Amino acid sequence: MNRESPESGTSPSAAVPPPTPAADRQRVLLVTGMLGAGKTTALRVLEDLGWEIIDNFPVRLLDRLIERSPAAEGSPRPPLAIGFDCRTRGFDPARVIAQVKALDEREDVELNTLFLDCSSKELERRFNETRRRHALAADAPVDTGIRAERELLAPLRRWADLLVETTEFTSNDLQRVIRERFATEAPEDLTLTVSSFGFSRGMPPLADLVFDMRFVENPHWDPVLRPMTGLDAPVGDYVRQDPAFNEAFTRIRDLLLLLLPRYRTQGKAYVHVAFGCTGGRHRSVFTAELMAAALRDAGFSPTLLHRNLGSRAADLLEGGQRREK
Repeated sequence: MNRESPESGTSPSAAVPPPTPAADRQRVLLVTGMLGAGKTTALRVLEDLGWEIIDNFPVRLLDRLIERSPAAEGSPRPPLAIGFDCRTRGFDPARVIAQVKALDEREDVELNTLFLDCSSKELERRFNETRRRHALAADAPVDTGIRAERELLAPLRRWADLLVETTEFTSNDLQRVIRERFATEAPEDLTLTVSSFGFSRGMPPLADLVFDMRFVENPHWDPVLRPMTGLDAPVGDYVRQDPAFNEAFTRIRDLLLLLLPRYRTQGKAYVHVAFGCTGGRHRSVFTAELMAAALRDAGFSPTLLHRNLGSRAADLLEGGQRREK
């Protein structure tokens, strides 16, 4: 920033304070969005990550909250997350944006805005499921309040640095996104997750690589194997007997061994590899277990998750009637 020196003759370098070192800047994240889109979950995860958390803060007092004094030597200020929404007293999106613009000019503050959004239909479902009343609906139907809130927040949504759409997210999905993007310390190495899931219960929204194992003969149609899972040896033997399985598995393994080191080199911190079958209990579970073991042998440390392993086996999920070979 260029400033003219005062008439007293003080030099420009004396008049302008030196830039604040990046390590001493106060990191601030404003967390807002549609009611029911996940603000509480996001703030809870940020708190677990070491952020200081303030929810439902009167945004008009934002500039007073953020200290101007530098952090004490040896005691860097923790990052600060401030949650607010349409229920916050004196909430005015235009005023919030004006305050953010003013704070952006300060050299001692690094400020970003996270907006959590969700489809109106899904928000309506969540409100009806929890029997909560929308803050802007009064005695009207919940969709009336959602429409009013969306119109009110539109300027702030356009302004936000980061938009997270949570329509298809579970609570765990949102937690993972927040951890990936706002952890104060980056993981030292690639964080690898290998999972299984059932297509009949929806695809995992955050998987980086998805492999469909439904080309393999389905153990579900064997009455002996049906109550078992991919963790049981007879199911694994059945899957291995499919003529296409071994070659497909080898090609997928080799592809992962090619890609994962390149992801690591490019600085990607998290990779989620998902294997799916119809119900998520047999073929995908066995393949995920086998792939995790192969990746461990190659020097990786994958976390193994089985999303639908505990789900009830159901003929309707597996296609109704038995398919003839």
